[in-house]
Amino acid sequence: MLFLAVGQAIRGVRGVLPQDWIIDGPDEAGLTLALAHGAGAPMDSPFMTEIAAAIALAGDGRWRVLRFEFPYMAGRRQGGGRRPPDRPAVLMESWRAVIAAHDPKRLVVGGKSMGGRIASMAADEAGVAGLVCLGYPFHPPGKPERTRTDHLAHLKTPSLFVQGTRDPLGNREEVEGYSLSPAISLCWLPDGNHDLAPRKSSGISRAENMSRASNAVAGFLADLA
Repeated sequence: MLFLAVGQAIRGVRGVLPQDWIIDGPDEAGLTLALAHGAGAPMDSPFMTEIAAAIALAGDGRWRVLRFEFPYMAGRRQGGGRRPPDRPAVLMESWRAVIAAHDPKRLVVGGKSMGGRIASMAADEAGVAGLVCLGYPFHPPGKPERTRTDHLAHLKTPSLFVQGTRDPLGNREEVEGYSLSPAISLCWLPDGNHDLAPRKSSGISRAENMSRASNAVAGFLADLA
């Protein structure tokens, strides 16, 4: 794992703080998968660390997985307390800064929950190679009527959404009723919640679902490459 300072790449972008990227995989890889974290956990959370390493390993050196943090989360590391997520405009600027530091044709964007949602809003505009969403928040908790799917009906970027079948922010029954772009492929993880983990009573282990998730992403990246 490589920690790479990229303050120069994003310094001066309005609303974005200098920060570090965490990289798994070789710099000379054919594709880079950039992943943003969810609303409540940082880029080095157990989930983000495990999935990034598993995807890079499954790629056998063919791609690198890059993680970054939005300004509010980077601010927490500097003693800023539990800051709420930045405004959508700031989150979008963070993604644009990461994209601007890469060749978009060799870049796949995505992330966990909120990070993937913002990536999905930037993907077509940036002309990236693909999009990967891990636990997309199709609606707020307990509010299935407030869907976050309007832009997904017209998405043109090749996309993979990895979703738990019982995700409270978009379970299988709900999602199958949405009008989604044909560019979106869905990978359903059995009994998975928003963190893709199943219940112990299901007879499926968390490790099995994480393996399914990383292999699905690896296969998607291989198809793009």
